[in-house]
Amino acid sequence: MVKFLDLKKVTAKYADEIHEAVLRTVDSGWYLQGEENACFEKNYAKYIGSEYCIGCANGLDSLIWIFRAYIEMGVMQPGDEVIVPANTYIASILAITENGLKPVLVEPDMKTLQIDDRLIEEAVTERTRAILIVHLYGRCAYTEKIGEICRRHSLKLVEDNAQAHGCLYKGRRTGSIGDAAGHSFYPGKNLGAFGDAGAVTTDDKELAETVRALANYGSSKKYVFKYTGRNSRLDEIQAAILNVKLSHLDEDINIRKDIAGKYIREIDNPHVILPEVTDRDGFVFHLFPVLCEYRDALQAHLADNGIQTVIHYPIPPHKQECYKEWNSLHLPVTEMIHDRELSLPISPVMTEEETDEVIRAVNSFRP
Repeated sequence: MVKFLDLKKVTAKYADEIHEAVLRTVDSGWYLQGEENACFEKNYAKYIGSEYCIGCANGLDSLIWIFRAYIEMGVMQPGDEVIVPANTYIASILAITENGLKPVLVEPDMKTLQIDDRLIEEAVTERTRAILIVHLYGRCAYTEKIGEICRRHSLKLVEDNAQAHGCLYKGRRTGSIGDAAGHSFYPGKNLGAFGDAGAVTTDDKELAETVRALANYGSSKKYVFKYTGRNSRLDEIQAAILNVKLSHLDEDINIRKDIAGKYIREIDNPHVILPEVTDRDGFVFHLFPVLCEYRDALQAHLADNGIQTVIHYPIPPHKQECYKEWNSLHLPVTEMIHDRELSLPISPVMTEEETDEVIRAVNSFRP
C-alpha cells in the first residue's frame, strides 16, 4: 500500500527534535503567548521575507483576520468585493463572506489551475477592494499582470498561502508578495503542526497590530478591548513543533520536487494530464494534481493497485449548499477541473520504490 500521506513517518523523520521541543515546552510551564510563539513568529517572518508574523489558531482564521483588520482600518467595508479564484478550497471564500464582503469568482487557467489573470480586469468594479490569490497545490499564482491590476485600481493583494510554504516567485517567497498573506499549518501541509495552526504575514505594521489584537479577544492591552475580537491564538506546543519542522522545510520540499520530476518524466498515459512545470522554484508540490476525463475509474484502478489518492476537490464552492445563491452559476473551467482532478501521493517520506509503484499503476490504466 502506497499511502497518500504517511504522517506517522513524517513525524518519525524528526522525532527526536520534536520530542525535545515538546518536552521543553511542557517543562517551561508556559503554554500560550510565550517564547516558543515569539521564536516561531520571528523565524517564519524571516523565512517568508516579511516584517511581521502573527500566529493564530488556523489557516481560515488567518484570512478572516486579514479582511476583518482591513474593515477595522477603514480600508474596506461590508458589501465591498474581493476577486477570488472560483476553483479554490472553500476556506478562501468563507473568509470573505464571514466579513460581509462579496466574493467575485474568476475562472482559472487550465494550464496552471491558478486564477486566470486575463479574466481579472473585467471582474473589477467600483466596489472591488482586493484580489485574493490562492497558491493552489503549492504553485505560485502571482503574475506581473495581477500586480499591475492591483496598482492601477488601488487594490489590496492578499495571498492564501495555505498550500505553498516555501514557494518562490523571482526569488521572493509567496506570503511576502502581496499586502498580507494567510498561512495554514494543518498537519498535512508542507509545514504542518500536530493540530490546527495558522499565521498572518505582512509588512504593514498597522495591519499586524490589528490582526494580533483581533485574534486576542480584540485586545492589545490586558483587559482593554478595542475590538470585538475572538480567541484565535497559536499555542506554545504547536509553535515549538513548527520551529523544528521549519528548519527542515526546504530539504523536504526538494524531495517533493524530485518525486514530482520523476512523475513528470516517467508517467506516460494519454488519458492523464500532468502539471506543466516551467519554473522549479514556483511549485513546491504540496499536492501533485493530475487531470483525467475518467477520473473515478482512474482512482478505482489505483486503489486496486494499492495506491491511495485524494480528489481536491469534488464539489466546487459555487455548487455547495452553503452558497445556494450561486448554485445556478455555470463556470465551465472550474467545473471541469473539479470533475477531473486527482492528487497522486507525494511526500518527503515516499521511497523510490513507492514512486515507481505509482508510475507503473498510472501507466497501466486503461478506461
